[in-house]
Amino acid sequence: MPYSVGMVSLGCPKNLVDSEAMLADVRDSGFTITNEPQEADVIIINTCSFIEKAKQESINTILEMAQYKKAGKCKAIIAAGCLAQQYKDELLAEIPELDGVIGTSEYHKICDTIERVLDGQKVSFFDDGRLNVNEIEKRVLSTPPYMAYVKIAEGCDNGCSFCIIPSLRGAYRSRSIESIVEECQQLVQNGVKELILIAQDTSVYGKDIYGKPQLAMLLKSLDAIDGVEWIRILYCYPDYIDDELIESIANSQHVCHYIDMPIQHISDNVLKNMRRKSRSKHIKDLIERLRNKIPDIAIRTSLMVGFPGETEEDFYKLKEFIRAYELDHVGVFMYSQEEGTIAATMPEQIPGDIKQKRYNELMLLQQKIVHKKNKGRIGLTYKVIVEGSANGLYFGRSYYDAPNIDGMIYFTSDKKLSPGQMVDVGIIKAKGYDVIGVAI
Repeated sequence: MPYSVGMVSLGCPKNLVDSEAMLADVRDSGFTITNEPQEADVIIINTCSFIEKAKQESINTILEMAQYKKAGKCKAIIAAGCLAQQYKDELLAEIPELDGVIGTSEYHKICDTIERVLDGQKVSFFDDGRLNVNEIEKRVLSTPPYMAYVKIAEGCDNGCSFCIIPSLRGAYRSRSIESIVEECQQLVQNGVKELILIAQDTSVYGKDIYGKPQLAMLLKSLDAIDGVEWIRILYCYPDYIDDELIESIANSQHVCHYIDMPIQHISDNVLKNMRRKSRSKHIKDLIERLRNKIPDIAIRTSLMVGFPGETEEDFYKLKEFIRAYELDHVGVFMYSQEEGTIAATMPEQIPGDIKQKRYNELMLLQQKIVHKKNKGRIGLTYKVIVEGSANGLYFGRSYYDAPNIDGMIYFTSDKKLSPGQMVDVGIIKAKGYDVIGVAI
């Protein structure tokens, strides 16, 4: 009887794609995949190390899964991903429950690792080899069958002072347009309707291999795929969003009028200390250009509060920016002092209570903005991808909402619907971060 393997994937969608590739290797090597940790002979935790909260979640998950060595049939625990990469010399020594650790570029050695830990060995793979990013990886999709994340590049060159990721993932390496298109064609042929493009920074895609960013050209190529419904862009930094890219979004048939554009802050003082390339004027001008060219565009951003040296005046500028520009979706997180980063050694570290206060203020302000915007959607009709049903209502998303991070549309329908179906929904009510409607 083959050994069974379970997987817990933490962190961002980029990590999830790596987890799906590992699961494909596990399946093709004859192991059985299980979603029940108590049934797994081997449990893999693909860890995250972006901020302290993510590190703690990764460690807690390792320890939680290790309990199945006592309460289940688990024989071995393996840690992969960013936390494993960052603490490659410490994890096996400090967490005795662990049997193997593998780095971010070594995840295709997962089956070798499994075989060795089942043989009683303690295993560590950190060759620092670089992945062939153009190889189209087999994946076991863990997302619903109608959507898939597509990693268009690996690594990062941005060098933000608060971020450890470049040292864990290496330099930016774009995949070729041909390999991405081929993968997306395969996904669509297998029933995927929504392709979600991800990278550490999607806006710079292609600069390393084509001499200049080529996200616009990639979008045009993907837009021509027969059968695709939606193409969504995440992690698109403002630095390389130019008129060509805006035009390609505006003129496409299938690229969602949605952009996830992490800006982190709006104060030039803070942006400079973060080592971000864009400044306040560029960001504001870019938002205006996006809205002028694509009036119905939904803009999401990520903001950080409590960065070292962030003054009350800096925070006031950030708050007024949110109030004035009324972005559609805003994620806020508190600065985390991460070892190995430049910002960790900066003076004027902000006390935790001040960070929490600023976080609460921004979230409350954005909550009011979202409710106002959702009220403005009443009377409009959206194409919605059905995700499920609960309590007598169907729920799903429009182009306006990315999975797992934005809101939902809850609606009634006279006809029976299945996940993955597309249906037009008229909005009749706003409720917090979500809206309620009726299928037309």
